[in-house]
Amino acid sequence: YATSDLNDLYRRVINRNNRLKKLMAIKAPDVIIRNEKRMLQEAVDALIDNSSRYGTQQMSSRRRPLRSLADMLKGKQGRFRQNLLGKRVDYSGRSVIVVGPKLALDECGIPKKMALEIFRPFVIGEMLRREIAHNIRAANRIIRQEGDEVWEILEEVIRGRRVLLNRAPTLHRLSIQAFRPVLVEGLALQIPPSVCVAFNADFDGDQMAVHLPLSKIAQREVKEIMAANRNILKPATGEIIVAPTQDIVLGIYYLTTLQESDQVRLFANEQDALIAYNFSLIGLRDKIKIRHEGEMLETSVGRILFNRAIGNRLPFVNEVLNKKKLRKVIERVFELHGFAAAVEVLNKVVQLGFESATRSGITWAMADLIIPKEKKEILERADREVAHVKHLYEIGMLTEEERRARVIGIWDEAKNKISKLMGPTLPKDNSIYQIIDSGSRGSWAQPLQMMGMKGLVQNPRGETIELPIKSSFKEGFNTLEYFISTHGARKGTTDTALKTAQAGYLTRRLVDVVQDVIVREEDCGTRTGIEISRSSAQSFHQPFSERIFSRMLVEDVKAGRKILARAGEIISRQTAAAIEAAGVEQVKVRSPLTCRTLYGVCSKCYGADLTTGELIHVGEAVGIIAAQSIGEPGTQLTMRTFHIGGVAGTDITHGLPRVEELFEARTPKGKAGIAMQDGWIENIEERAQGVVITFVPGSKKDAKKGAKESKRKGRKQEFIVPPSSSILVKKGDEVKKGTKLYEGSVDLKELLELKGEREVQQFIIDEVQKIYAVEGASIHDKHIEIIVRQMFGRVRVKDPGDSPDLIVGEIIEKSRFLKINRELKKEGRTPAKAQQLLLGITRVALTTESFLSAASFQDTARVLVRAAVEGRLDPLRGLKENVIIGRLIPAGRKLDDEEEEEEEDTESEQENEADSEEAAAVDEGVKVK
Repeated sequence: YATSDLNDLYRRVINRNNRLKKLMAIKAPDVIIRNEKRMLQEAVDALIDNSSRYGTQQMSSRRRPLRSLADMLKGKQGRFRQNLLGKRVDYSGRSVIVVGPKLALDECGIPKKMALEIFRPFVIGEMLRREIAHNIRAANRIIRQEGDEVWEILEEVIRGRRVLLNRAPTLHRLSIQAFRPVLVEGLALQIPPSVCVAFNADFDGDQMAVHLPLSKIAQREVKEIMAANRNILKPATGEIIVAPTQDIVLGIYYLTTLQESDQVRLFANEQDALIAYNFSLIGLRDKIKIRHEGEMLETSVGRILFNRAIGNRLPFVNEVLNKKKLRKVIERVFELHGFAAAVEVLNKVVQLGFESATRSGITWAMADLIIPKEKKEILERADREVAHVKHLYEIGMLTEEERRARVIGIWDEAKNKISKLMGPTLPKDNSIYQIIDSGSRGSWAQPLQMMGMKGLVQNPRGETIELPIKSSFKEGFNTLEYFISTHGARKGTTDTALKTAQAGYLTRRLVDVVQDVIVREEDCGTRTGIEISRSSAQSFHQPFSERIFSRMLVEDVKAGRKILARAGEIISRQTAAAIEAAGVEQVKVRSPLTCRTLYGVCSKCYGADLTTGELIHVGEAVGIIAAQSIGEPGTQLTMRTFHIGGVAGTDITHGLPRVEELFEARTPKGKAGIAMQDGWIENIEERAQGVVITFVPGSKKDAKKGAKESKRKGRKQEFIVPPSSSILVKKGDEVKKGTKLYEGSVDLKELLELKGEREVQQFIIDEVQKIYAVEGASIHDKHIEIIVRQMFGRVRVKDPGDSPDLIVGEIIEKSRFLKINRELKKEGRTPAKAQQLLLGITRVALTTESFLSAASFQDTARVLVRAAVEGRLDPLRGLKENVIIGRLIPAGRKLDDEEEEEEEDTESEQENEADSEEAAAVDEGVKVK
């Protein structure tokens, strides 16, 4: 019996070795010695790696495989991921969270007991300094007694310090923020309501962890960079993330609505109106007229109070504010007056919103749900139509598919009619109307199910069940309705659970592929960039200004003769809006895709930091930010593979699996047929195996001239169209190389062969953006560009030139290849040649120069064995490898001085010549395998 499995494995090796010695000493027969040698070899193999052994695994007495040396490194519970990339820390705690409505944005309430435990060493230090206790033991005794002096010292110790709060799952960097601790009674942590969106927290039992940064430098970093009042913008898009929600929105909406009344009281100014309100002479929402900046203004006391809360930083806001408009107000304050003013206004709006919501007495009651009178008639009409369709089917006028489609159409129509009655049925002062109209919670889809009808539901296969649920939740379902509605609900629950794991795994792969992308220098000197056109932005309903915002221009932007922005300028929100308004069709900007910096990107190609709006600092870990921005909304994406109209056949992948398919550069499910060269469509005909498109290369004229039939026959191509795809060409059409012939997803590798690197890069970006746009989750292009840059970050050596370090056929990092070539050119020797590859993110993560990073990702044993065989050296360039060996990560606002010295300062003229030469050295990957 052994404490550790390793001891068991070692014991077997020792026993078998000793037995072999004995057998050899007594000159045992050959058969026995051979058998003992085999067993000894097995024991040694099992000790090194027991899971990937050929034959049987060594089992413990309880029949479970023993954990060998390799198993101790592998997997989530292995040495790499459990102990090296994540560690347990002291000075931390966790508890349930509750709302702290009175807290400022950068404050959090910490239970006194927890604070005393976390800050204990500091409290003891202060006690010794004040000589309340003379040694640590005495100080601990006083702390146990919890005297008044203990709490007083604790208050003093926490003043000026910050603590970190973290809510798992930590999906993006806003899931860890710094707050000023405030001592509270009870055992629950309190957090300000405004940060809930960033943490994705709610108060139904969520827990959060608290950590205390110890050193002065750590405290300074936390105060300057991680404080909650510094993180009000979302890194994925640059939008405000702390905008008011729920009760606050409802309160402000109530405050700014006007009550209809016949008489309108007049007042000389705001002050007089407020005095009259305080003496209950007028109501909060009564229409009044006041003189404002020399003009008569029809408004209410509520609106005056709101304008006072925003400190008159904007022109008088005189309209009903719903969630969107309130957000715009905060954004406007931020644009005009900066972080501090926006946070101050937000704190005031939160307080005012809560107070007004309380005063309003808006609540939700069963009586507020009013069933429309017209509902009965609409359902009866639908029933009659369905009966008619059934009759047509029975006399053979309709096929089964047509009948089904018509029935579903009738019920959808009925539900739409009822949904149009929702708004008119409810009076304006109805609580439910106010809650939804203000945008504070829910949408009209929910009252529709409560007051109207639930309508058609789906079964677990994603097919629509023909039988509609005619009842609303208020009326209650009958037994059959109840059972068919549970189908969809349960499917939804299971899907969500599965999707979370899949999205988490995608994020992990994304992080691994870009963890070494850091802003390495100010400017790489390139003069190339990418063009962003208005039409591409419109194709997935994104404003043109959003796509060009935060980029650095390569060329001046002109509208007629007027220059709107100059080359080398960063496009701010205002400039972007001006460019969009002027009707400019396309803009050329710098991009991470065209950046020449090795092992990272440069500030100017990246553009502005979306969280500050200023040029990004050297040393910022932009790769991690990109991976988080793409991974965080991943859980919102759908999992479904659509069966078109419930028909079996080729599925086109959507949502999360499609994103994965693109980033892994897999051959897609439901692949589209592509013309591999210019040609024309000779015929489209129905055959036994389906519809067949006959494609003939060359032009139609050649065919007419009667070019030799035999020559042409060999070159004809036939495409069999999958039953669910629609055909995109007609007989006789001339098609260009790379044109889709029928519906489906394009294979990236085919596209690379036909159209070249730049086209494929743009294609991936557009496709990913389309998927996220459908779900309403916007991401800035530059994040996707960084991932795509890494997918194109490997080359296969074709000719090593004069380099002793390269071998023909090996796959290496493009940065290493370019670095070797730059050195060869300096020495005047022959540079190497390579072929551009397009690899999926998993392959890229495993072919990195850093074996530590690759081993901690996947295939640990294989990666380590290969690294050992090749005698590899880890350059420790990325974040993971430095975390593993316990060094500071090579990222942050100030990089080490040594790294700055290494960067060559070359003139931009030379660099631009180099630009074209480097492009030539890495040919466009025409022979992709």
